Amino acid sequence: MASLANPTRDDFAAMLDETLGKEADGGFEGRVVKGTITAIENDKAVIDVGLKSEGRVSLREFAMPGQPHGLSVGDEVEVYVDRVENSDGEAMLSRDRARREAAWDKLESEFGEGKRVEGVIFGRVKGGFTVDLDGAVAFLPGSQVDIRPVRDVTPLMDMPQPFQILKMDRRRGNIVVSRRAVLEETRAEQRSGLIMNLAEGQIIDGVVKNITDYGAFVDLGGIDGLLHVTDMSYKRVNHPSEVINIGDTVKVQIVRINQDTQRISLGMKQLESDPWDGVAAKYPVGAKLHGVVTNITEYGAFVELEAGIEGLVHVSEMSWTKKNVHPGKIVSTSQEVDVMVLEVDSDKRRISLGLKQAQSNPWDAFADTHPVGTIVEGEVKNATEFGLFIGLDGDVDGMVHMSDIAWGISGEDALALHRKGEQVKAVVLDVDVEKERISLGMKQLEKGAPTAGTASAATGGGLQRGQVVTVTVLEVRDGGLEVQAGDDGATGFVKRSDLGRDRDEQRPDRFQVGQKLDAMVTGFDRSKKPNFSVKARQLAEEKEAVEQFGSSDSGASLGDILGAALKAKKD
Repeated sequence: MASLANPTRDDFAAMLDETLGKEADGGFEGRVVKGTITAIENDKAVIDVGLKSEGRVSLREFAMPGQPHGLSVGDEVEVYVDRVENSDGEAMLSRDRARREAAWDKLESEFGEGKRVEGVIFGRVKGGFTVDLDGAVAFLPGSQVDIRPVRDVTPLMDMPQPFQILKMDRRRGNIVVSRRAVLEETRAEQRSGLIMNLAEGQIIDGVVKNITDYGAFVDLGGIDGLLHVTDMSYKRVNHPSEVINIGDTVKVQIVRINQDTQRISLGMKQLESDPWDGVAAKYPVGAKLHGVVTNITEYGAFVELEAGIEGLVHVSEMSWTKKNVHPGKIVSTSQEVDVMVLEVDSDKRRISLGLKQAQSNPWDAFADTHPVGTIVEGEVKNATEFGLFIGLDGDVDGMVHMSDIAWGISGEDALALHRKGEQVKAVVLDVDVEKERISLGMKQLEKGAPTAGTASAATGGGLQRGQVVTVTVLEVRDGGLEVQAGDDGATGFVKRSDLGRDRDEQRPDRFQVGQKLDAMVTGFDRSKKPNFSVKARQLAEEKEAVEQFGSSDSGASLGDILGAALKAKKD
């Protein structure tokens, strides 16, 4: 080794190695070390960390964004040694790297303990923002900035504030934080404190913050409560904006507090007198009232009788004559109507109303103005398999049964003679107001048909079932004969099959108009018109002859008996 009195360059290198050991060869690199600021030149801090040469670090690395660095010569700082010596012979140092390494150590500890961390929002990136956590850069998603969407984040930038670490990966250098989680936790703490001072039934003033379709949110001084639309008023409220506006100061009552969810339900109508108190006495069954249609549904219409009191007119109680139609085709919203109280249930807060009951019953009116026997005229509204429906005065329908359409033909054939829309005449046979039925007859208006008076006479003091009378042929039809009892008696019909006992005798064409013949009354139809039968008369005479002349020991044949009977009858 050379003498120390005259050291060579190699001697200095050896002494430096002896002083620094292996660190001079790179042992400092990749480590955080302490150094002293020896000078501040322009925007750089000159730092001595005990290496061959000093290093320079930008002053901005010593300050949070927007904050002064506050450094002075002689201050001791921690820096990260990136390289011991660069091409210029200076140490390459980094304050950011030092802070980052220290920050990661601290953040990992705080993340494990679930603690909040302080940081500064300093930049924007796709989907969110960047946050400086004292050297470590974290990602703040846009959805985690605030409890509600924030349009402008500028006021929140470059300002120290707490964050909650959601996840972190040191190997990949990823950290995700949330400001919203901190706000929600703080808000929950505040809500818990405020809720402790509130009680159900308490009356309090609040300010309307927001309005939705289903209600309004009211600020009670740091905590919000929901004022549902159904609790705003006893009367029907279609939308909260009809009652309140954003910014209004309202007096509300705390209806319910859910300690688990910390939700508060509010009410305004609870501060008013309940209009349903004593409603049964105020609206007795049978009372006729005036109201306004407030809402229409498929099953009926709601009618407001007074503020807060509504009743339902069921679709079945809306019209005497319009059946199976939508309520909207009978009444309209805001229409004023007269109704009758049908039922009151105070406990369920329900009132059943009738619209048709407040109007005259067209069936009663028809019965009063159209007694049995009245001739009416109308349009065939519908033809069914059992009869015709005829439109009558008062918007009511009457029905002509198939058997009352025409004489001498089957009901099916009679139905085929008429079609929908045809104008026809008929006679009123019966009116049942309770069942809303009007029975009509068309064949009763045909030639020789009996009136109500003659029909009554025929069944009363006139013709009787089983009576044999002489009838006159009025008309010959394919189905039989239209006949009249006596000269001015009741008219009736002899069916083809009743013209005689034998098939040859059952031909209507063997008879002529004006011809007289004997027939038996076999019954009366619904209009009390008699039915006659020649065949029944013949069978009855045969039976009578057998009973009168028949004898077990006479030895006479049936032909002899009948011949004797006919001869006796002729004599």
